Amino acid sequence: MENRRLALLSVSDKKGIETLARGLLDLGFEILSTGGTAGSIKESGLPVTMVSDYTTAPEIMNGRVKTLHPKIHGGILARDCPEHLEDLAMIHASLIELVVVNLYPFEQTAAVPSVKLHELVEQIDIGGPCLLRAAAKNFERVAVICDPHNYDDVLWHLTHDGEIPLAVRFEFARKAFEHTAAYDAAIFGTLPDFELETGCRRGDAR
Repeated sequence: MENRRLALLSVSDKKGIETLARGLLDLGFEILSTGGTAGSIKESGLPVTMVSDYTTAPEIMNGRVKTLHPKIHGGILARDCPEHLEDLAMIHASLIELVVVNLYPFEQTAAVPSVKLHELVEQIDIGGPCLLRAAAKNFERVAVICDPHNYDDVLWHLTHDGEIPLAVRFEFARKAFEHTAAYDAAIFGTLPDFELETGCRRGDAR
């Protein structure tokens, strides 16, 4: 298998993402990215590989399906063991070492008084939680980051330790599970506020 260090960056909140990308590139990482995140990185003059180019599967359904692919989730979930590496080689995939994801702004959208149900549904992230949970599950090998405030910590550890220590990866994983749990709770708690027939909030005649 190719000896490469891959980081997957796919974020809704792009604060600090260009600085993180630059730091990762300086440390020898290759960056995989999607849509607007890739655009932000490219605008900074930095090299980035679109996930669709890596998987050879196009983004479809207006971006609803982008990262749901065996080369992505296999690269995240694989253990560094012969059997898993053989499976990755079979699908021409590589290990993904770092996953940086934050989710569509569901709660911010829900806070808009005039928002309609169909608009809110489009802010229910699918690929993002899948990436976060996969990376968090495999914290023994993969670092998962969902909070831009941790970007400096990531670069510090990679620069000084050569990797993100296991104890830090474990804490990042716990944070990712907390993030996805809160996200799902927000969806569960918000959807009953809407009338299915009208697509409006209950009591809103508009």
